[in-house]
Amino acid sequence: MSDFIRPIRRALLSVSNKSGLEVLADALSESGIELLSTGGTAKVLRGAGFHTKDVSDETGFPEIMDGRVKTLHPSIHGAILAKRTSKNHMKALNEQNIKPIDLIVVNLYPFEKVVGKSPCHETAIENIDIGGPAMIRAAAKNHDFVTVITSPEQYPLLIKELSIYSGTSLEFRRKVATQAFAKTFSYDYAITKWMVSNLDVGDYGKTEPDLHIHAPTIQSLRYGENPHQSATIFASDLSVPSVLTAKQIQGKPLSYNNVNDTDAALKLVSEFSEPTIAIIKHANPCGVASAEVLNDAWEAAYKCDTISAFGGIVAANRTIDEYVANNIISVFSEVIIAPDATSAACKILSKKPNIRLLLTGGMPNSSDTFAQIKTILGGYLVQSRDTAIVTEDDLKIVSKRDPTQTEIEDMLFAWKVVKHVKSNAIIYVKDKSTAAIGAGQMSRLDSSRIAAQKAKDMAQKNGWQRPRTINSVVASDAFFPFPDGLLAAVEAGATAVIQPGGSIKDKDVIQAADNAGIAMAFTGIRHFNH
Repeated sequence: MSDFIRPIRRALLSVSNKSGLEVLADALSESGIELLSTGGTAKVLRGAGFHTKDVSDETGFPEIMDGRVKTLHPSIHGAILAKRTSKNHMKALNEQNIKPIDLIVVNLYPFEKVVGKSPCHETAIENIDIGGPAMIRAAAKNHDFVTVITSPEQYPLLIKELSIYSGTSLEFRRKVATQAFAKTFSYDYAITKWMVSNLDVGDYGKTEPDLHIHAPTIQSLRYGENPHQSATIFASDLSVPSVLTAKQIQGKPLSYNNVNDTDAALKLVSEFSEPTIAIIKHANPCGVASAEVLNDAWEAAYKCDTISAFGGIVAANRTIDEYVANNIISVFSEVIIAPDATSAACKILSKKPNIRLLLTGGMPNSSDTFAQIKTILGGYLVQSRDTAIVTEDDLKIVSKRDPTQTEIEDMLFAWKVVKHVKSNAIIYVKDKSTAAIGAGQMSRLDSSRIAAQKAKDMAQKNGWQRPRTINSVVASDAFFPFPDGLLAAVEAGATAVIQPGGSIKDKDVIQAADNAGIAMAFTGIRHFNH
């Protein structure tokens, strides 16, 4: 027999998940493989008529401490770890009267499932498996000689290997060994995550010395941002309403860009308690509005930039009804995401089968904190999410003229939007609706001018008497380094400005605002979004 094929003569079975166990045991017994097992597994096997030897009989030592100690014994780990081609290893087994174990079938205590039900501390602790991971790691390390199975989904593959080789191939053993180490890694990660979240661990959770990422594969995508790039979706938290958890009602599978843009849209509308619509293009909003009813919010958001809205992503923070649906299908959209949609709305949207309709069942909490991770050459940049909120009481009015209450409300609306726009960001807002957006420019002055020009273009295209920036407020995600960006906004018709402040030229900027007779508020908070 080739060195790459290893026979299986003895197998140890110790499983928490008993599904498929009898089918596997039948295949092993038919192949003449001796079975060893632990308490609960042995009971099931014997109940099904299989002969199995207790691990305690193999070790000569009983299970103790309510099962906490049963497989942690040299007779088990020596039988797993021995290199069959090593004379010293085989001599040690013979001297200690230990028989090799060629197959380990172990799945772990269901820790994640248990803690998902918020159990008491003792229950959670008792569902931390010790012996199982130790056996899995031992078998995976010695995969040149030992096969390790960690999931019922692998049973058919093992049975197929036995039918072909009367043992297992090296390729198969390497594959399942790799999966085994991934299993123990994710298991330890789940325990660590629970402990940091539920136990008093001091500053560990705040100043974690290493970055640990565990993200199961959700699906492979056709390609990434461009056709020559590969892409895959991974999940870190499927308990949060998101693009990943949303139910897709219709439309083609999501692309990489669809997922990225839809995520940006959902994050933006989650900032608002009022009915709100956001239209996103290339991760930047091209229209955002709040209103008493969602249909009015759609119309106001769309008016901001009717050109860029074509092929965009539409996000709503309320149930989409038939009126909103009728308006949306009048413009080509890639994706619509909302908490829900009425049956009438779904019927209307079905007329455009290429539109992807995603229903989340709820809205994410805009104040939830999580790590934002960006890859760089050789490493990662990690930061906390920007959850800063500014209220009316937080505003520092630095101009001679106080803003009106309407201006204040529009300022606060604009301040929520501006942190979702790529820097340098300038947002003109009127009546809780974006009037113009300048995004991602190298100069804040350019952002002000581009947004103002787009507003003029929209007015001309739609036959409006004047741009929507007239009598608007303007938000800047960072301070104005010079008065020029502010003056461009004044020229566009802005009557009030909200910005962080903090420039060495603040006095000059404030003086420019006073000279123009506009109101200005400082927030003391910057919203860069690169």
